[in-house]
Amino acid sequence: MRYAETGYTLEVDLSRGNIERVETDPKLTELFLGGQGIAAKILFDRVPPDVEPFSPDNLLIFSAGLLHGTPIPGANRTAVNTISPQTNLLAHSLMGGFFGPELKYAGYDRIVISGKAPDLVYLWINNDKVEIRDASHLRGKGVHETTKLIRKELNEPSAQVAAIGLAGENRVYTASIEHGFASAARGPGPVMGDKRLKAIAVRGTKDLNIARPAELFNLCIQLRKKMAESMDVGDWMAVDEDDSFHHNNFAWGNARTRIKDYWSEELQERWTNWKYDNMLRQKGCYNCSKKCINVISYKGRKFGYKCYGKDTYHMAAFKELDFTYEILPFTMEYGLDSYSTPQVIAFGIELYEAGILTDKDMPDFPTDSGERVFYLMEKIVRREGIGDILANGVYHAARQIGNGAEAYDHNTVKKFEQLPIKLGKLNPPYFLMIATGEKMAITQIEGSFPQDPLPTIEEREAFVNKWKEVVPDDKFLKWFMEWEKRNDISNEASCAITDWNEAMHFLDDSLGLCGFLSSFRGQFGGGVVYHVNNMPEIISLATGMEIDKEGLWKTFQRIRNMVRAVNIKRGMRRADEKPPEDHWAVRDHEFEQQLLDEYYDFKGWTKDGIPTKETLDSLDLGFVSEEFLQRGILTGNEGTPSKEAPTEKEQEQKSGGC
Repeated sequence: MRYAETGYTLEVDLSRGNIERVETDPKLTELFLGGQGIAAKILFDRVPPDVEPFSPDNLLIFSAGLLHGTPIPGANRTAVNTISPQTNLLAHSLMGGFFGPELKYAGYDRIVISGKAPDLVYLWINNDKVEIRDASHLRGKGVHETTKLIRKELNEPSAQVAAIGLAGENRVYTASIEHGFASAARGPGPVMGDKRLKAIAVRGTKDLNIARPAELFNLCIQLRKKMAESMDVGDWMAVDEDDSFHHNNFAWGNARTRIKDYWSEELQERWTNWKYDNMLRQKGCYNCSKKCINVISYKGRKFGYKCYGKDTYHMAAFKELDFTYEILPFTMEYGLDSYSTPQVIAFGIELYEAGILTDKDMPDFPTDSGERVFYLMEKIVRREGIGDILANGVYHAARQIGNGAEAYDHNTVKKFEQLPIKLGKLNPPYFLMIATGEKMAITQIEGSFPQDPLPTIEEREAFVNKWKEVVPDDKFLKWFMEWEKRNDISNEASCAITDWNEAMHFLDDSLGLCGFLSSFRGQFGGGVVYHVNNMPEIISLATGMEIDKEGLWKTFQRIRNMVRAVNIKRGMRRADEKPPEDHWAVRDHEFEQQLLDEYYDFKGWTKDGIPTKETLDSLDLGFVSEEFLQRGILTGNEGTPSKEAPTEKEQEQKSGGC
C-alpha cells in the first residue's frame, strides 16, 4: 500500500489525444519525495537538451507535493515545471490554492502533459474519468471567466481550475497560469498556451492512505497551535502595514531612482486606508488558517493579491496604490505575471524616454505614466506592434530592439527578470543565492537566515532564543550573534547560509509545503512551523518512510543537484551565474569570484559549476554522471573537490573555509 501518495501519474499526450494512468516506482519517492523533485527527474530523463521549449516534445508537469491531501496544515503549493522559452532552462513555478490536494484526491500525484493539441482544449479530471474537451468557445476569455464557464459547463461548482488567459494563448513569456487568486508564473504559462491547453479542471473524492494517522493527527494539532502563535508575524505579506522596505530598496524599471525620495508616512496611511476601504476579506489556501490573500473589490471589479503583487505596477508607473487596484483586475484576467510584466513595461517606457523607441514604435503613446502602462500591457498581451517584442521579456527584447537597448537590461539573471534590488554594499550570501539560484527568483531561495544583522547583542540574543529550534546546527546561531555588518560575514558562513536557504526551499517544493510557514520564515526568528528538525518525523508519520535529519539533508542535496543537472545539460555554466551589475552600489569582482569558487567547492561542483562524478554518485545520481560523461560535459579527469556534497552531519564537522 502507498502512503501519502497515490502512486499514479496521469500522462496526457495532446497531439494524439491519448490519456494513460501510469503506476510509479516508489523508489522515486524515496529519492526525490515528490513535487519539483520528481518533476526534475522526469524532465532530465525525457526532454533532451536539443528540444525547444515550444516543441511538442517539451513537457508541462503539474505536481502535487508529497504531503498534499494529508492533514498537514499548509501543504498546498502545487509545483509546475517545464523548460522555459525565456531561459531555455528548467522553469519552476509554485501556486497555492486547492489544486494539488484536489489532484491527490482524484487519484494522481502529478500530470505530465506532452504534445500539442490541434486546437484549444481543456482537460477534465474527475477521479478515474479523464477527458480532453473542446475549448474553442473559451478562446480569449479571462482566467476567472474561464473558471466560471467550465464549472457551469461541467455542472461541477467544486472543480478546481487552473487556466491561462489571453497572454498564455499568445505565448507571452511573462504569462501566468491562474488558479483562483493564486498563480504559477515565470515560465509555464506560455508553454501551456503553446500546447493549446486552455485549462485543467480537477475534481477528486477519493481517500488517501496515511501510514500512522493517529500520531500524525496529534502532531498536526501541535502544528496548528504553532501557526496560531505565529499569526502576529505570519500575515504581513497580505496585511503589510509598512510598505517602506519594498519602496526604499526595490523599484521596477523607470521608477527605480525616484521611489526612495517619494516615500512618506502620509503616503503609507493613505495606502493602508485604500486597502481597508476596499477589502472584502482575507483568505487562505487549502487546509491553512493563515489568511495571506487580500480580496479586493474596486470599482466593481474583484481581485486578490498578496506580497508585493500590489506594488509592482504602481512602482512601474510611478503612481499610488489606487493605480494597482485599477490595473490588477485586467492583468489577472489576462494571466500576466506581476513580478516580470511591470519590469518589461517599465523597460519599454525607459527606452521611449531615451529615444531608442519612438512614436513610430509606439503610435499615440500617452503622456500620463499610468496610461502608458495600460497601453503597453494591451500591446504585450495581444503581441501587437512593439508588444510583440516586449512580450519576449527584457533580455530578448533588448537584443531584438538593439540601438543601445541592451544597456537598459539592468535586472536580468539567466535571461529572467529578478527582484530589482538597489542596495549599498553586497550581502555575500545574497550574491551566491542570486548568482547560483535556479528557481527563477530570489524569493524562491531566500528566507532561512536574516537579511541583515541586528544592532545590539540584546536584540540578537532575543532573536536566537526564538530561532534555536529551526536551525540545522548551532553554528548559525554563533554566526548571527557575531554578525555586525551586512557585507562583513565569512565565506564559510556565506556558503552554509546559502546551502541552508536552498535546503528549505527545495524540500518545501517537493513536499508541497508553503514557504510562508517554513523556508521563508526563518529570517524572522520565531513563527517557523516547519524546519529541518521536525520534517523527518512528519514525513515518516505520513509516508511510512524512515528518514532522519541526515537522510533528509542528503535528499535535499540530491534534488538540488538533479535540478542543476537539467540546466547543466541544457548548457548553463559559470558564465551565466552573476547578479546584475547595479544590484549593489559597491562591488568587488575578485572577491565575488573567490566566493563563487569556494561555494562550488562546498557543493561538490567543478570550477564551472558542474556537479562532479563523485558528488553525483554519492547522491545516487550515477545515471546523471554517466550521461554527463557520454556527452562530454564531464571528462572523468576533474579534480575531486575538497568535500563531496556535504551531508548535514558533515557540515557540523566542517571548520575553516567553505
